[in-house]
Amino acid sequence: MPTRELTADPAAPPARIPAPWRSDPYADAVSAGRGPLFLRRTDGWMLPLDVERWCAEADPADLTVLDRCRGPVIDIGCGPGRLVTALATRGHPVLGVDVSPAAVDRTRRGGGAALCRSVFAPLPGEGRWGTALLIDGNIGIGGDPAALLGRVARLTAPGGLLIAESAGPDAGERVDERVEVRVDDGRGRTGPPFPWARVGTAALTRHARRAGWRVAERWTVSGRSFSALRR
Repeated sequence: MPTRELTADPAAPPARIPAPWRSDPYADAVSAGRGPLFLRRTDGWMLPLDVERWCAEADPADLTVLDRCRGPVIDIGCGPGRLVTALATRGHPVLGVDVSPAAVDRTRRGGGAALCRSVFAPLPGEGRWGTALLIDGNIGIGGDPAALLGRVARLTAPGGLLIAESAGPDAGERVDERVEVRVDDGRGRTGPPFPWARVGTAALTRHARRAGWRVAERWTVSGRSFSALRR
């Protein structure tokens, strides 16, 4: 895919950026490169967000993902851009997409290409990406895994690859929940509510099949669970 296609279409309508990702405390944590930061459910349960790992270099578990990427790569919910930067270093054409201006800014400052846009908005190279990534819990984007997997199918080329990270073994492979959450810094500051999903490996497989994906490979490393899916 030519490099010029890694830029936004100037004629495309701007996406509405959800408030939780453009306001404190998420933006502050990503800009600073450290937490604490959590997703807080309405019942008070909190999921820790590993901001320090996201802002570091790709770790050994990440490398198992990067080793499987083929062709031009789109990283959906790229965050601070560690995978985008690592793939670019390997010579992959790669684009990060994230709704957080702070995350996109950090990705660009690290030398990666990134757009501040929702995955559900028009994107460059639709139908031609060789590999799509949904890592670090990003299968939860929008609170509807089936809709997200269907959207990613339209972004990738025929026979394209999707590598998705599901909830780790501690959560249970059958976990499949739609929740309303807020970003919470654990010190009294929270963002507005938004929908999210948490999906284990078995649930991911079920949703993927309904969206036209087949499971090509599964693996677990460092307590993280990954699936490689083919259209």
